[in-house]
Amino acid sequence: MAEQSSPIGTGEGQNGAYDAAAEVVDLCRELIRIDTSNYGDGDGPGERKAAEYVATLLDEVGIESTLMESEPGRTSLVARWGDGDGEPLLIHGHLDVVPAAAEDWRFDPFAAEVHDGYLWGRGTVDMKDFDAMALSVIRARVRAGAHPRRPIVLCFTADEEAGGHKGAQHVVEQYPELIADCTEAVGEVGGFSTTVRGKRIYLIEAAEKGMAWLKLTARGKAGHGSMINTDNAISRLSGAVARIGAYQWPVRLTPAMEVLLAAVADIAGTEATPENAQSLIEEFESSAAMLGSTIANICNPTMLDAGYKVNVIPSEATAHVDGRFLPGYEDEFFATLAELCGDGVAWEAVSHQQPWASPFEGRLVDAMTASLLDADPDAVVAPFLMGAGTDAKHFRKLGMESYGFAPLRLPADLDFGSLFHGVDERVPLDALEFGARVFDRFLDLA
Repeated sequence: MAEQSSPIGTGEGQNGAYDAAAEVVDLCRELIRIDTSNYGDGDGPGERKAAEYVATLLDEVGIESTLMESEPGRTSLVARWGDGDGEPLLIHGHLDVVPAAAEDWRFDPFAAEVHDGYLWGRGTVDMKDFDAMALSVIRARVRAGAHPRRPIVLCFTADEEAGGHKGAQHVVEQYPELIADCTEAVGEVGGFSTTVRGKRIYLIEAAEKGMAWLKLTARGKAGHGSMINTDNAISRLSGAVARIGAYQWPVRLTPAMEVLLAAVADIAGTEATPENAQSLIEEFESSAAMLGSTIANICNPTMLDAGYKVNVIPSEATAHVDGRFLPGYEDEFFATLAELCGDGVAWEAVSHQQPWASPFEGRLVDAMTASLLDADPDAVVAPFLMGAGTDAKHFRKLGMESYGFAPLRLPADLDFGSLFHGVDERVPLDALEFGARVFDRFLDLA
């Protein structure tokens, strides 16, 4: 690795010094003010305006972009920067956000208000913060003539919040020539800090659960609500839904979580085992809810639909469940689900995506680790498994090793996990600046 010759994130290029974080807050605010709410049903403003804004930012520093649409307004962008040695690195982020009900928020979710040292708004955590970091770093480096060691491919996508089918999947299937030479990728949900017994641990996403969004259907005999009916679709379905919701899935430790829990156990003065895994997760305190789903399969009922009149027994009832399964445990997940559903309840996949895991070793992992420890020498860096899904699932179809690395140094008492899709989503201003400077250092080393 190269020797660090300047303070973290304040680099020196051919054209002079630069600050990688100079624009990050302003860029994030502008991205948040572009409403890209994704309702998952075809409604919403789409991502076109945000993609055009990103293309303009890149064009200002001489980077050309290719815009592509899977449907009108559902726009993704690919750009390429640098001609260094080595195989290209993909840096990806999505432009869409989940909807937000303004009446529930302290500040307008699309006003990008700054208050109490935080930037508030939908997308500050998921994931316009990282989009802004990448853009701030790259614009600063291009202007300073600070070229990356290896070529960089940027991909800003549509539709990640609905499974990525109209975004990353569209790019992979219809425009693979733009990204197929990338061997590694970094994206969202990793590099953020959590605190255990006063010790900061930075979590790098090195694995991800598979996703099974399923529609359950039960059929029965229609009839009058006043009569005895032992073939009731609603009763059959509701029994299955209740069993699924109440089931306690067994602990299963994957390699990434074995490493993370070993690091926590070392801080706590114990050893990590499947039996004490839950107590070690609880050591994360504010992040425990987010990490609790990483040591077991999970399946939550999320939607119900049946009937059209109070005195009519319908012939069909449906429900949707959100299932997430660990790498290596997909067969166990579906076998258990079949038992829980029982006879007379069928399912079909709304979205079925595979889990993945990348080795926590090699130059890219060393670069992520070193860039964090350069900025926070007393911290610990460890891998973790992400319980939700990202666009990495699609990019990995082209053979890329993937990681989540959107670095943020966070207050110990901030419940960061609850901010994903949550009310009053916000990010500390100094965490944005920290992230941009760490990511800049990462590009020197990657």
